[in-house]
Amino acid sequence: MRVPLLDLRAQYASMKDDIDSALLRVAESQHFILGPEVETLERSMCEMLGCKYAFGVSSGTDALLVALMAVDIKAGDEVIVPTYSFFATAGVVARLNAVPVFVDIDPVTFNIDPKDVERRITERTRAIIPVHLYGQSADMAAIMKIAANHSLKVIEDAAQAIGAQYADGRKVGTIGDVGCYSFFPSKNLGGFGDGGMVVTNDDTLAERLRIMRVHGAKPKYYHKVIGGNFRLDAIQAAVLNVKVPHLETWSRKRQENAALYAKLFIEAGLAEGEGKVNFGTHDRVLLPKAVYADTGNAGYHIYNQYVIRVEKRDDLRQFLNDRGVGTEIYYPVPFHRQECFRHLEYSDEEYPNANFAAEHSLALPIYPELSEDQITYVVQTMKDYFVSD
Repeated sequence: MRVPLLDLRAQYASMKDDIDSALLRVAESQHFILGPEVETLERSMCEMLGCKYAFGVSSGTDALLVALMAVDIKAGDEVIVPTYSFFATAGVVARLNAVPVFVDIDPVTFNIDPKDVERRITERTRAIIPVHLYGQSADMAAIMKIAANHSLKVIEDAAQAIGAQYADGRKVGTIGDVGCYSFFPSKNLGGFGDGGMVVTNDDTLAERLRIMRVHGAKPKYYHKVIGGNFRLDAIQAAVLNVKVPHLETWSRKRQENAALYAKLFIEAGLAEGEGKVNFGTHDRVLLPKAVYADTGNAGYHIYNQYVIRVEKRDDLRQFLNDRGVGTEIYYPVPFHRQECFRHLEYSDEEYPNANFAAEHSLALPIYPELSEDQITYVVQTMKDYFVSD
C-alpha cells in the first residue's frame, strides 16, 4: 500500500469544477493583483477568525515581515522567537537587522516556552513571536501577560494553524497585536502557490499594514512610510475562496485521523498514551497531545502535521519509505545550531527540548483524505519495524 505524506490531487479532485471555474473567472476578469477576489477572501477571514481587519499578502513569510515592520521593529531591537520553527520565524527578524533571541520549546506542544521567554527579556526586547506549531496554540495567556508586563508587541506566527482555537475560544492569530497566516499549498487552507494573510484588531496597525503591503503608498506614488510589494494575487484568493467553506470539515477530519493514530498506537503496544515527553519501558513512540482538548474548554488542535518522536528516527523513516509510507523531518536544525546565526553564540545546552525534537521527531501522513486502512497500514508497518529492530 502507498501512503503519501500529502496528496493534494485528492483534494483538488473533490472540487475540481469549482476551482477551475474560479481560475477561469480571474482569467476573464484580467484583474490579477488584489481586487474583488482578495477583498472577498479578506471578509471571509474576518468572519471566520473573529477579527476586525484582514489583509491578503504575498506569503506567510511576508506576513511576518510586514507585521514586524508595522510594529516598527528596527535595527538592533531584540525579538524573542522559539528556536524550533520554520526558518522564516527568525529570518524575518534578521532581515530587518534586528536580533532574534532564541528560546526553548515546551516538550509536549513543541511551542514556545513562556518561562524561557521571561528570562531572556532585556532592555532591548521589543516583541515576541509565538509560533502555533503544527496546528496547536501556544500558551497565549502566559505570553500576553509577559508582553503586557514588559510593554512588548506580540506577533503570532499562525502559519500552520489557521482556524485553530485557544483555550478561551479565540482563534489563534487574533490574540496578539498581529496574526500571520500562510496559504502555502501544504497548509490546511492552501492555495496554488505562495500566499498569506495578516490580521489585527488595532485600527492604527491596520492602516499601517494596509499601506505597507503596497510599498507604503497612500495615495499611489505618495509614500509616508517604506513598505514592500506584499500583495496577494487574485488567482490565489480565488482558489482559497472555493476552499474556505471546507476548512472546518478538513480540520475535523485531521482531528479524527489523529485520534485514530493514537488509538491504534496504544492498542499496538507502541505507546502508553498521548503527550509523554520521555521514553518509558513500554514506549516506542511518543505521541502528540492536544493539550486543551480535555480541559473542558473551547481550545483545539487542527493537526497541520502529526508529529511523533522515536529513538532511531532515521532508521524508522527509511523502513517506512521502503514500504510506501511518506514521512518528513521538520526542523532537524534548530535556529541556535544554524550556521547563519552562529555569531549570536548561543549554547546548545540551553535548548534541550528543541534539540530532542529536532533529533527524534517524525511527521506522519495526516491529510483529510486519508482512509482508515491507510492509517492502519502506517501503524502496522511501524509495529513491524519495532518487532524486527
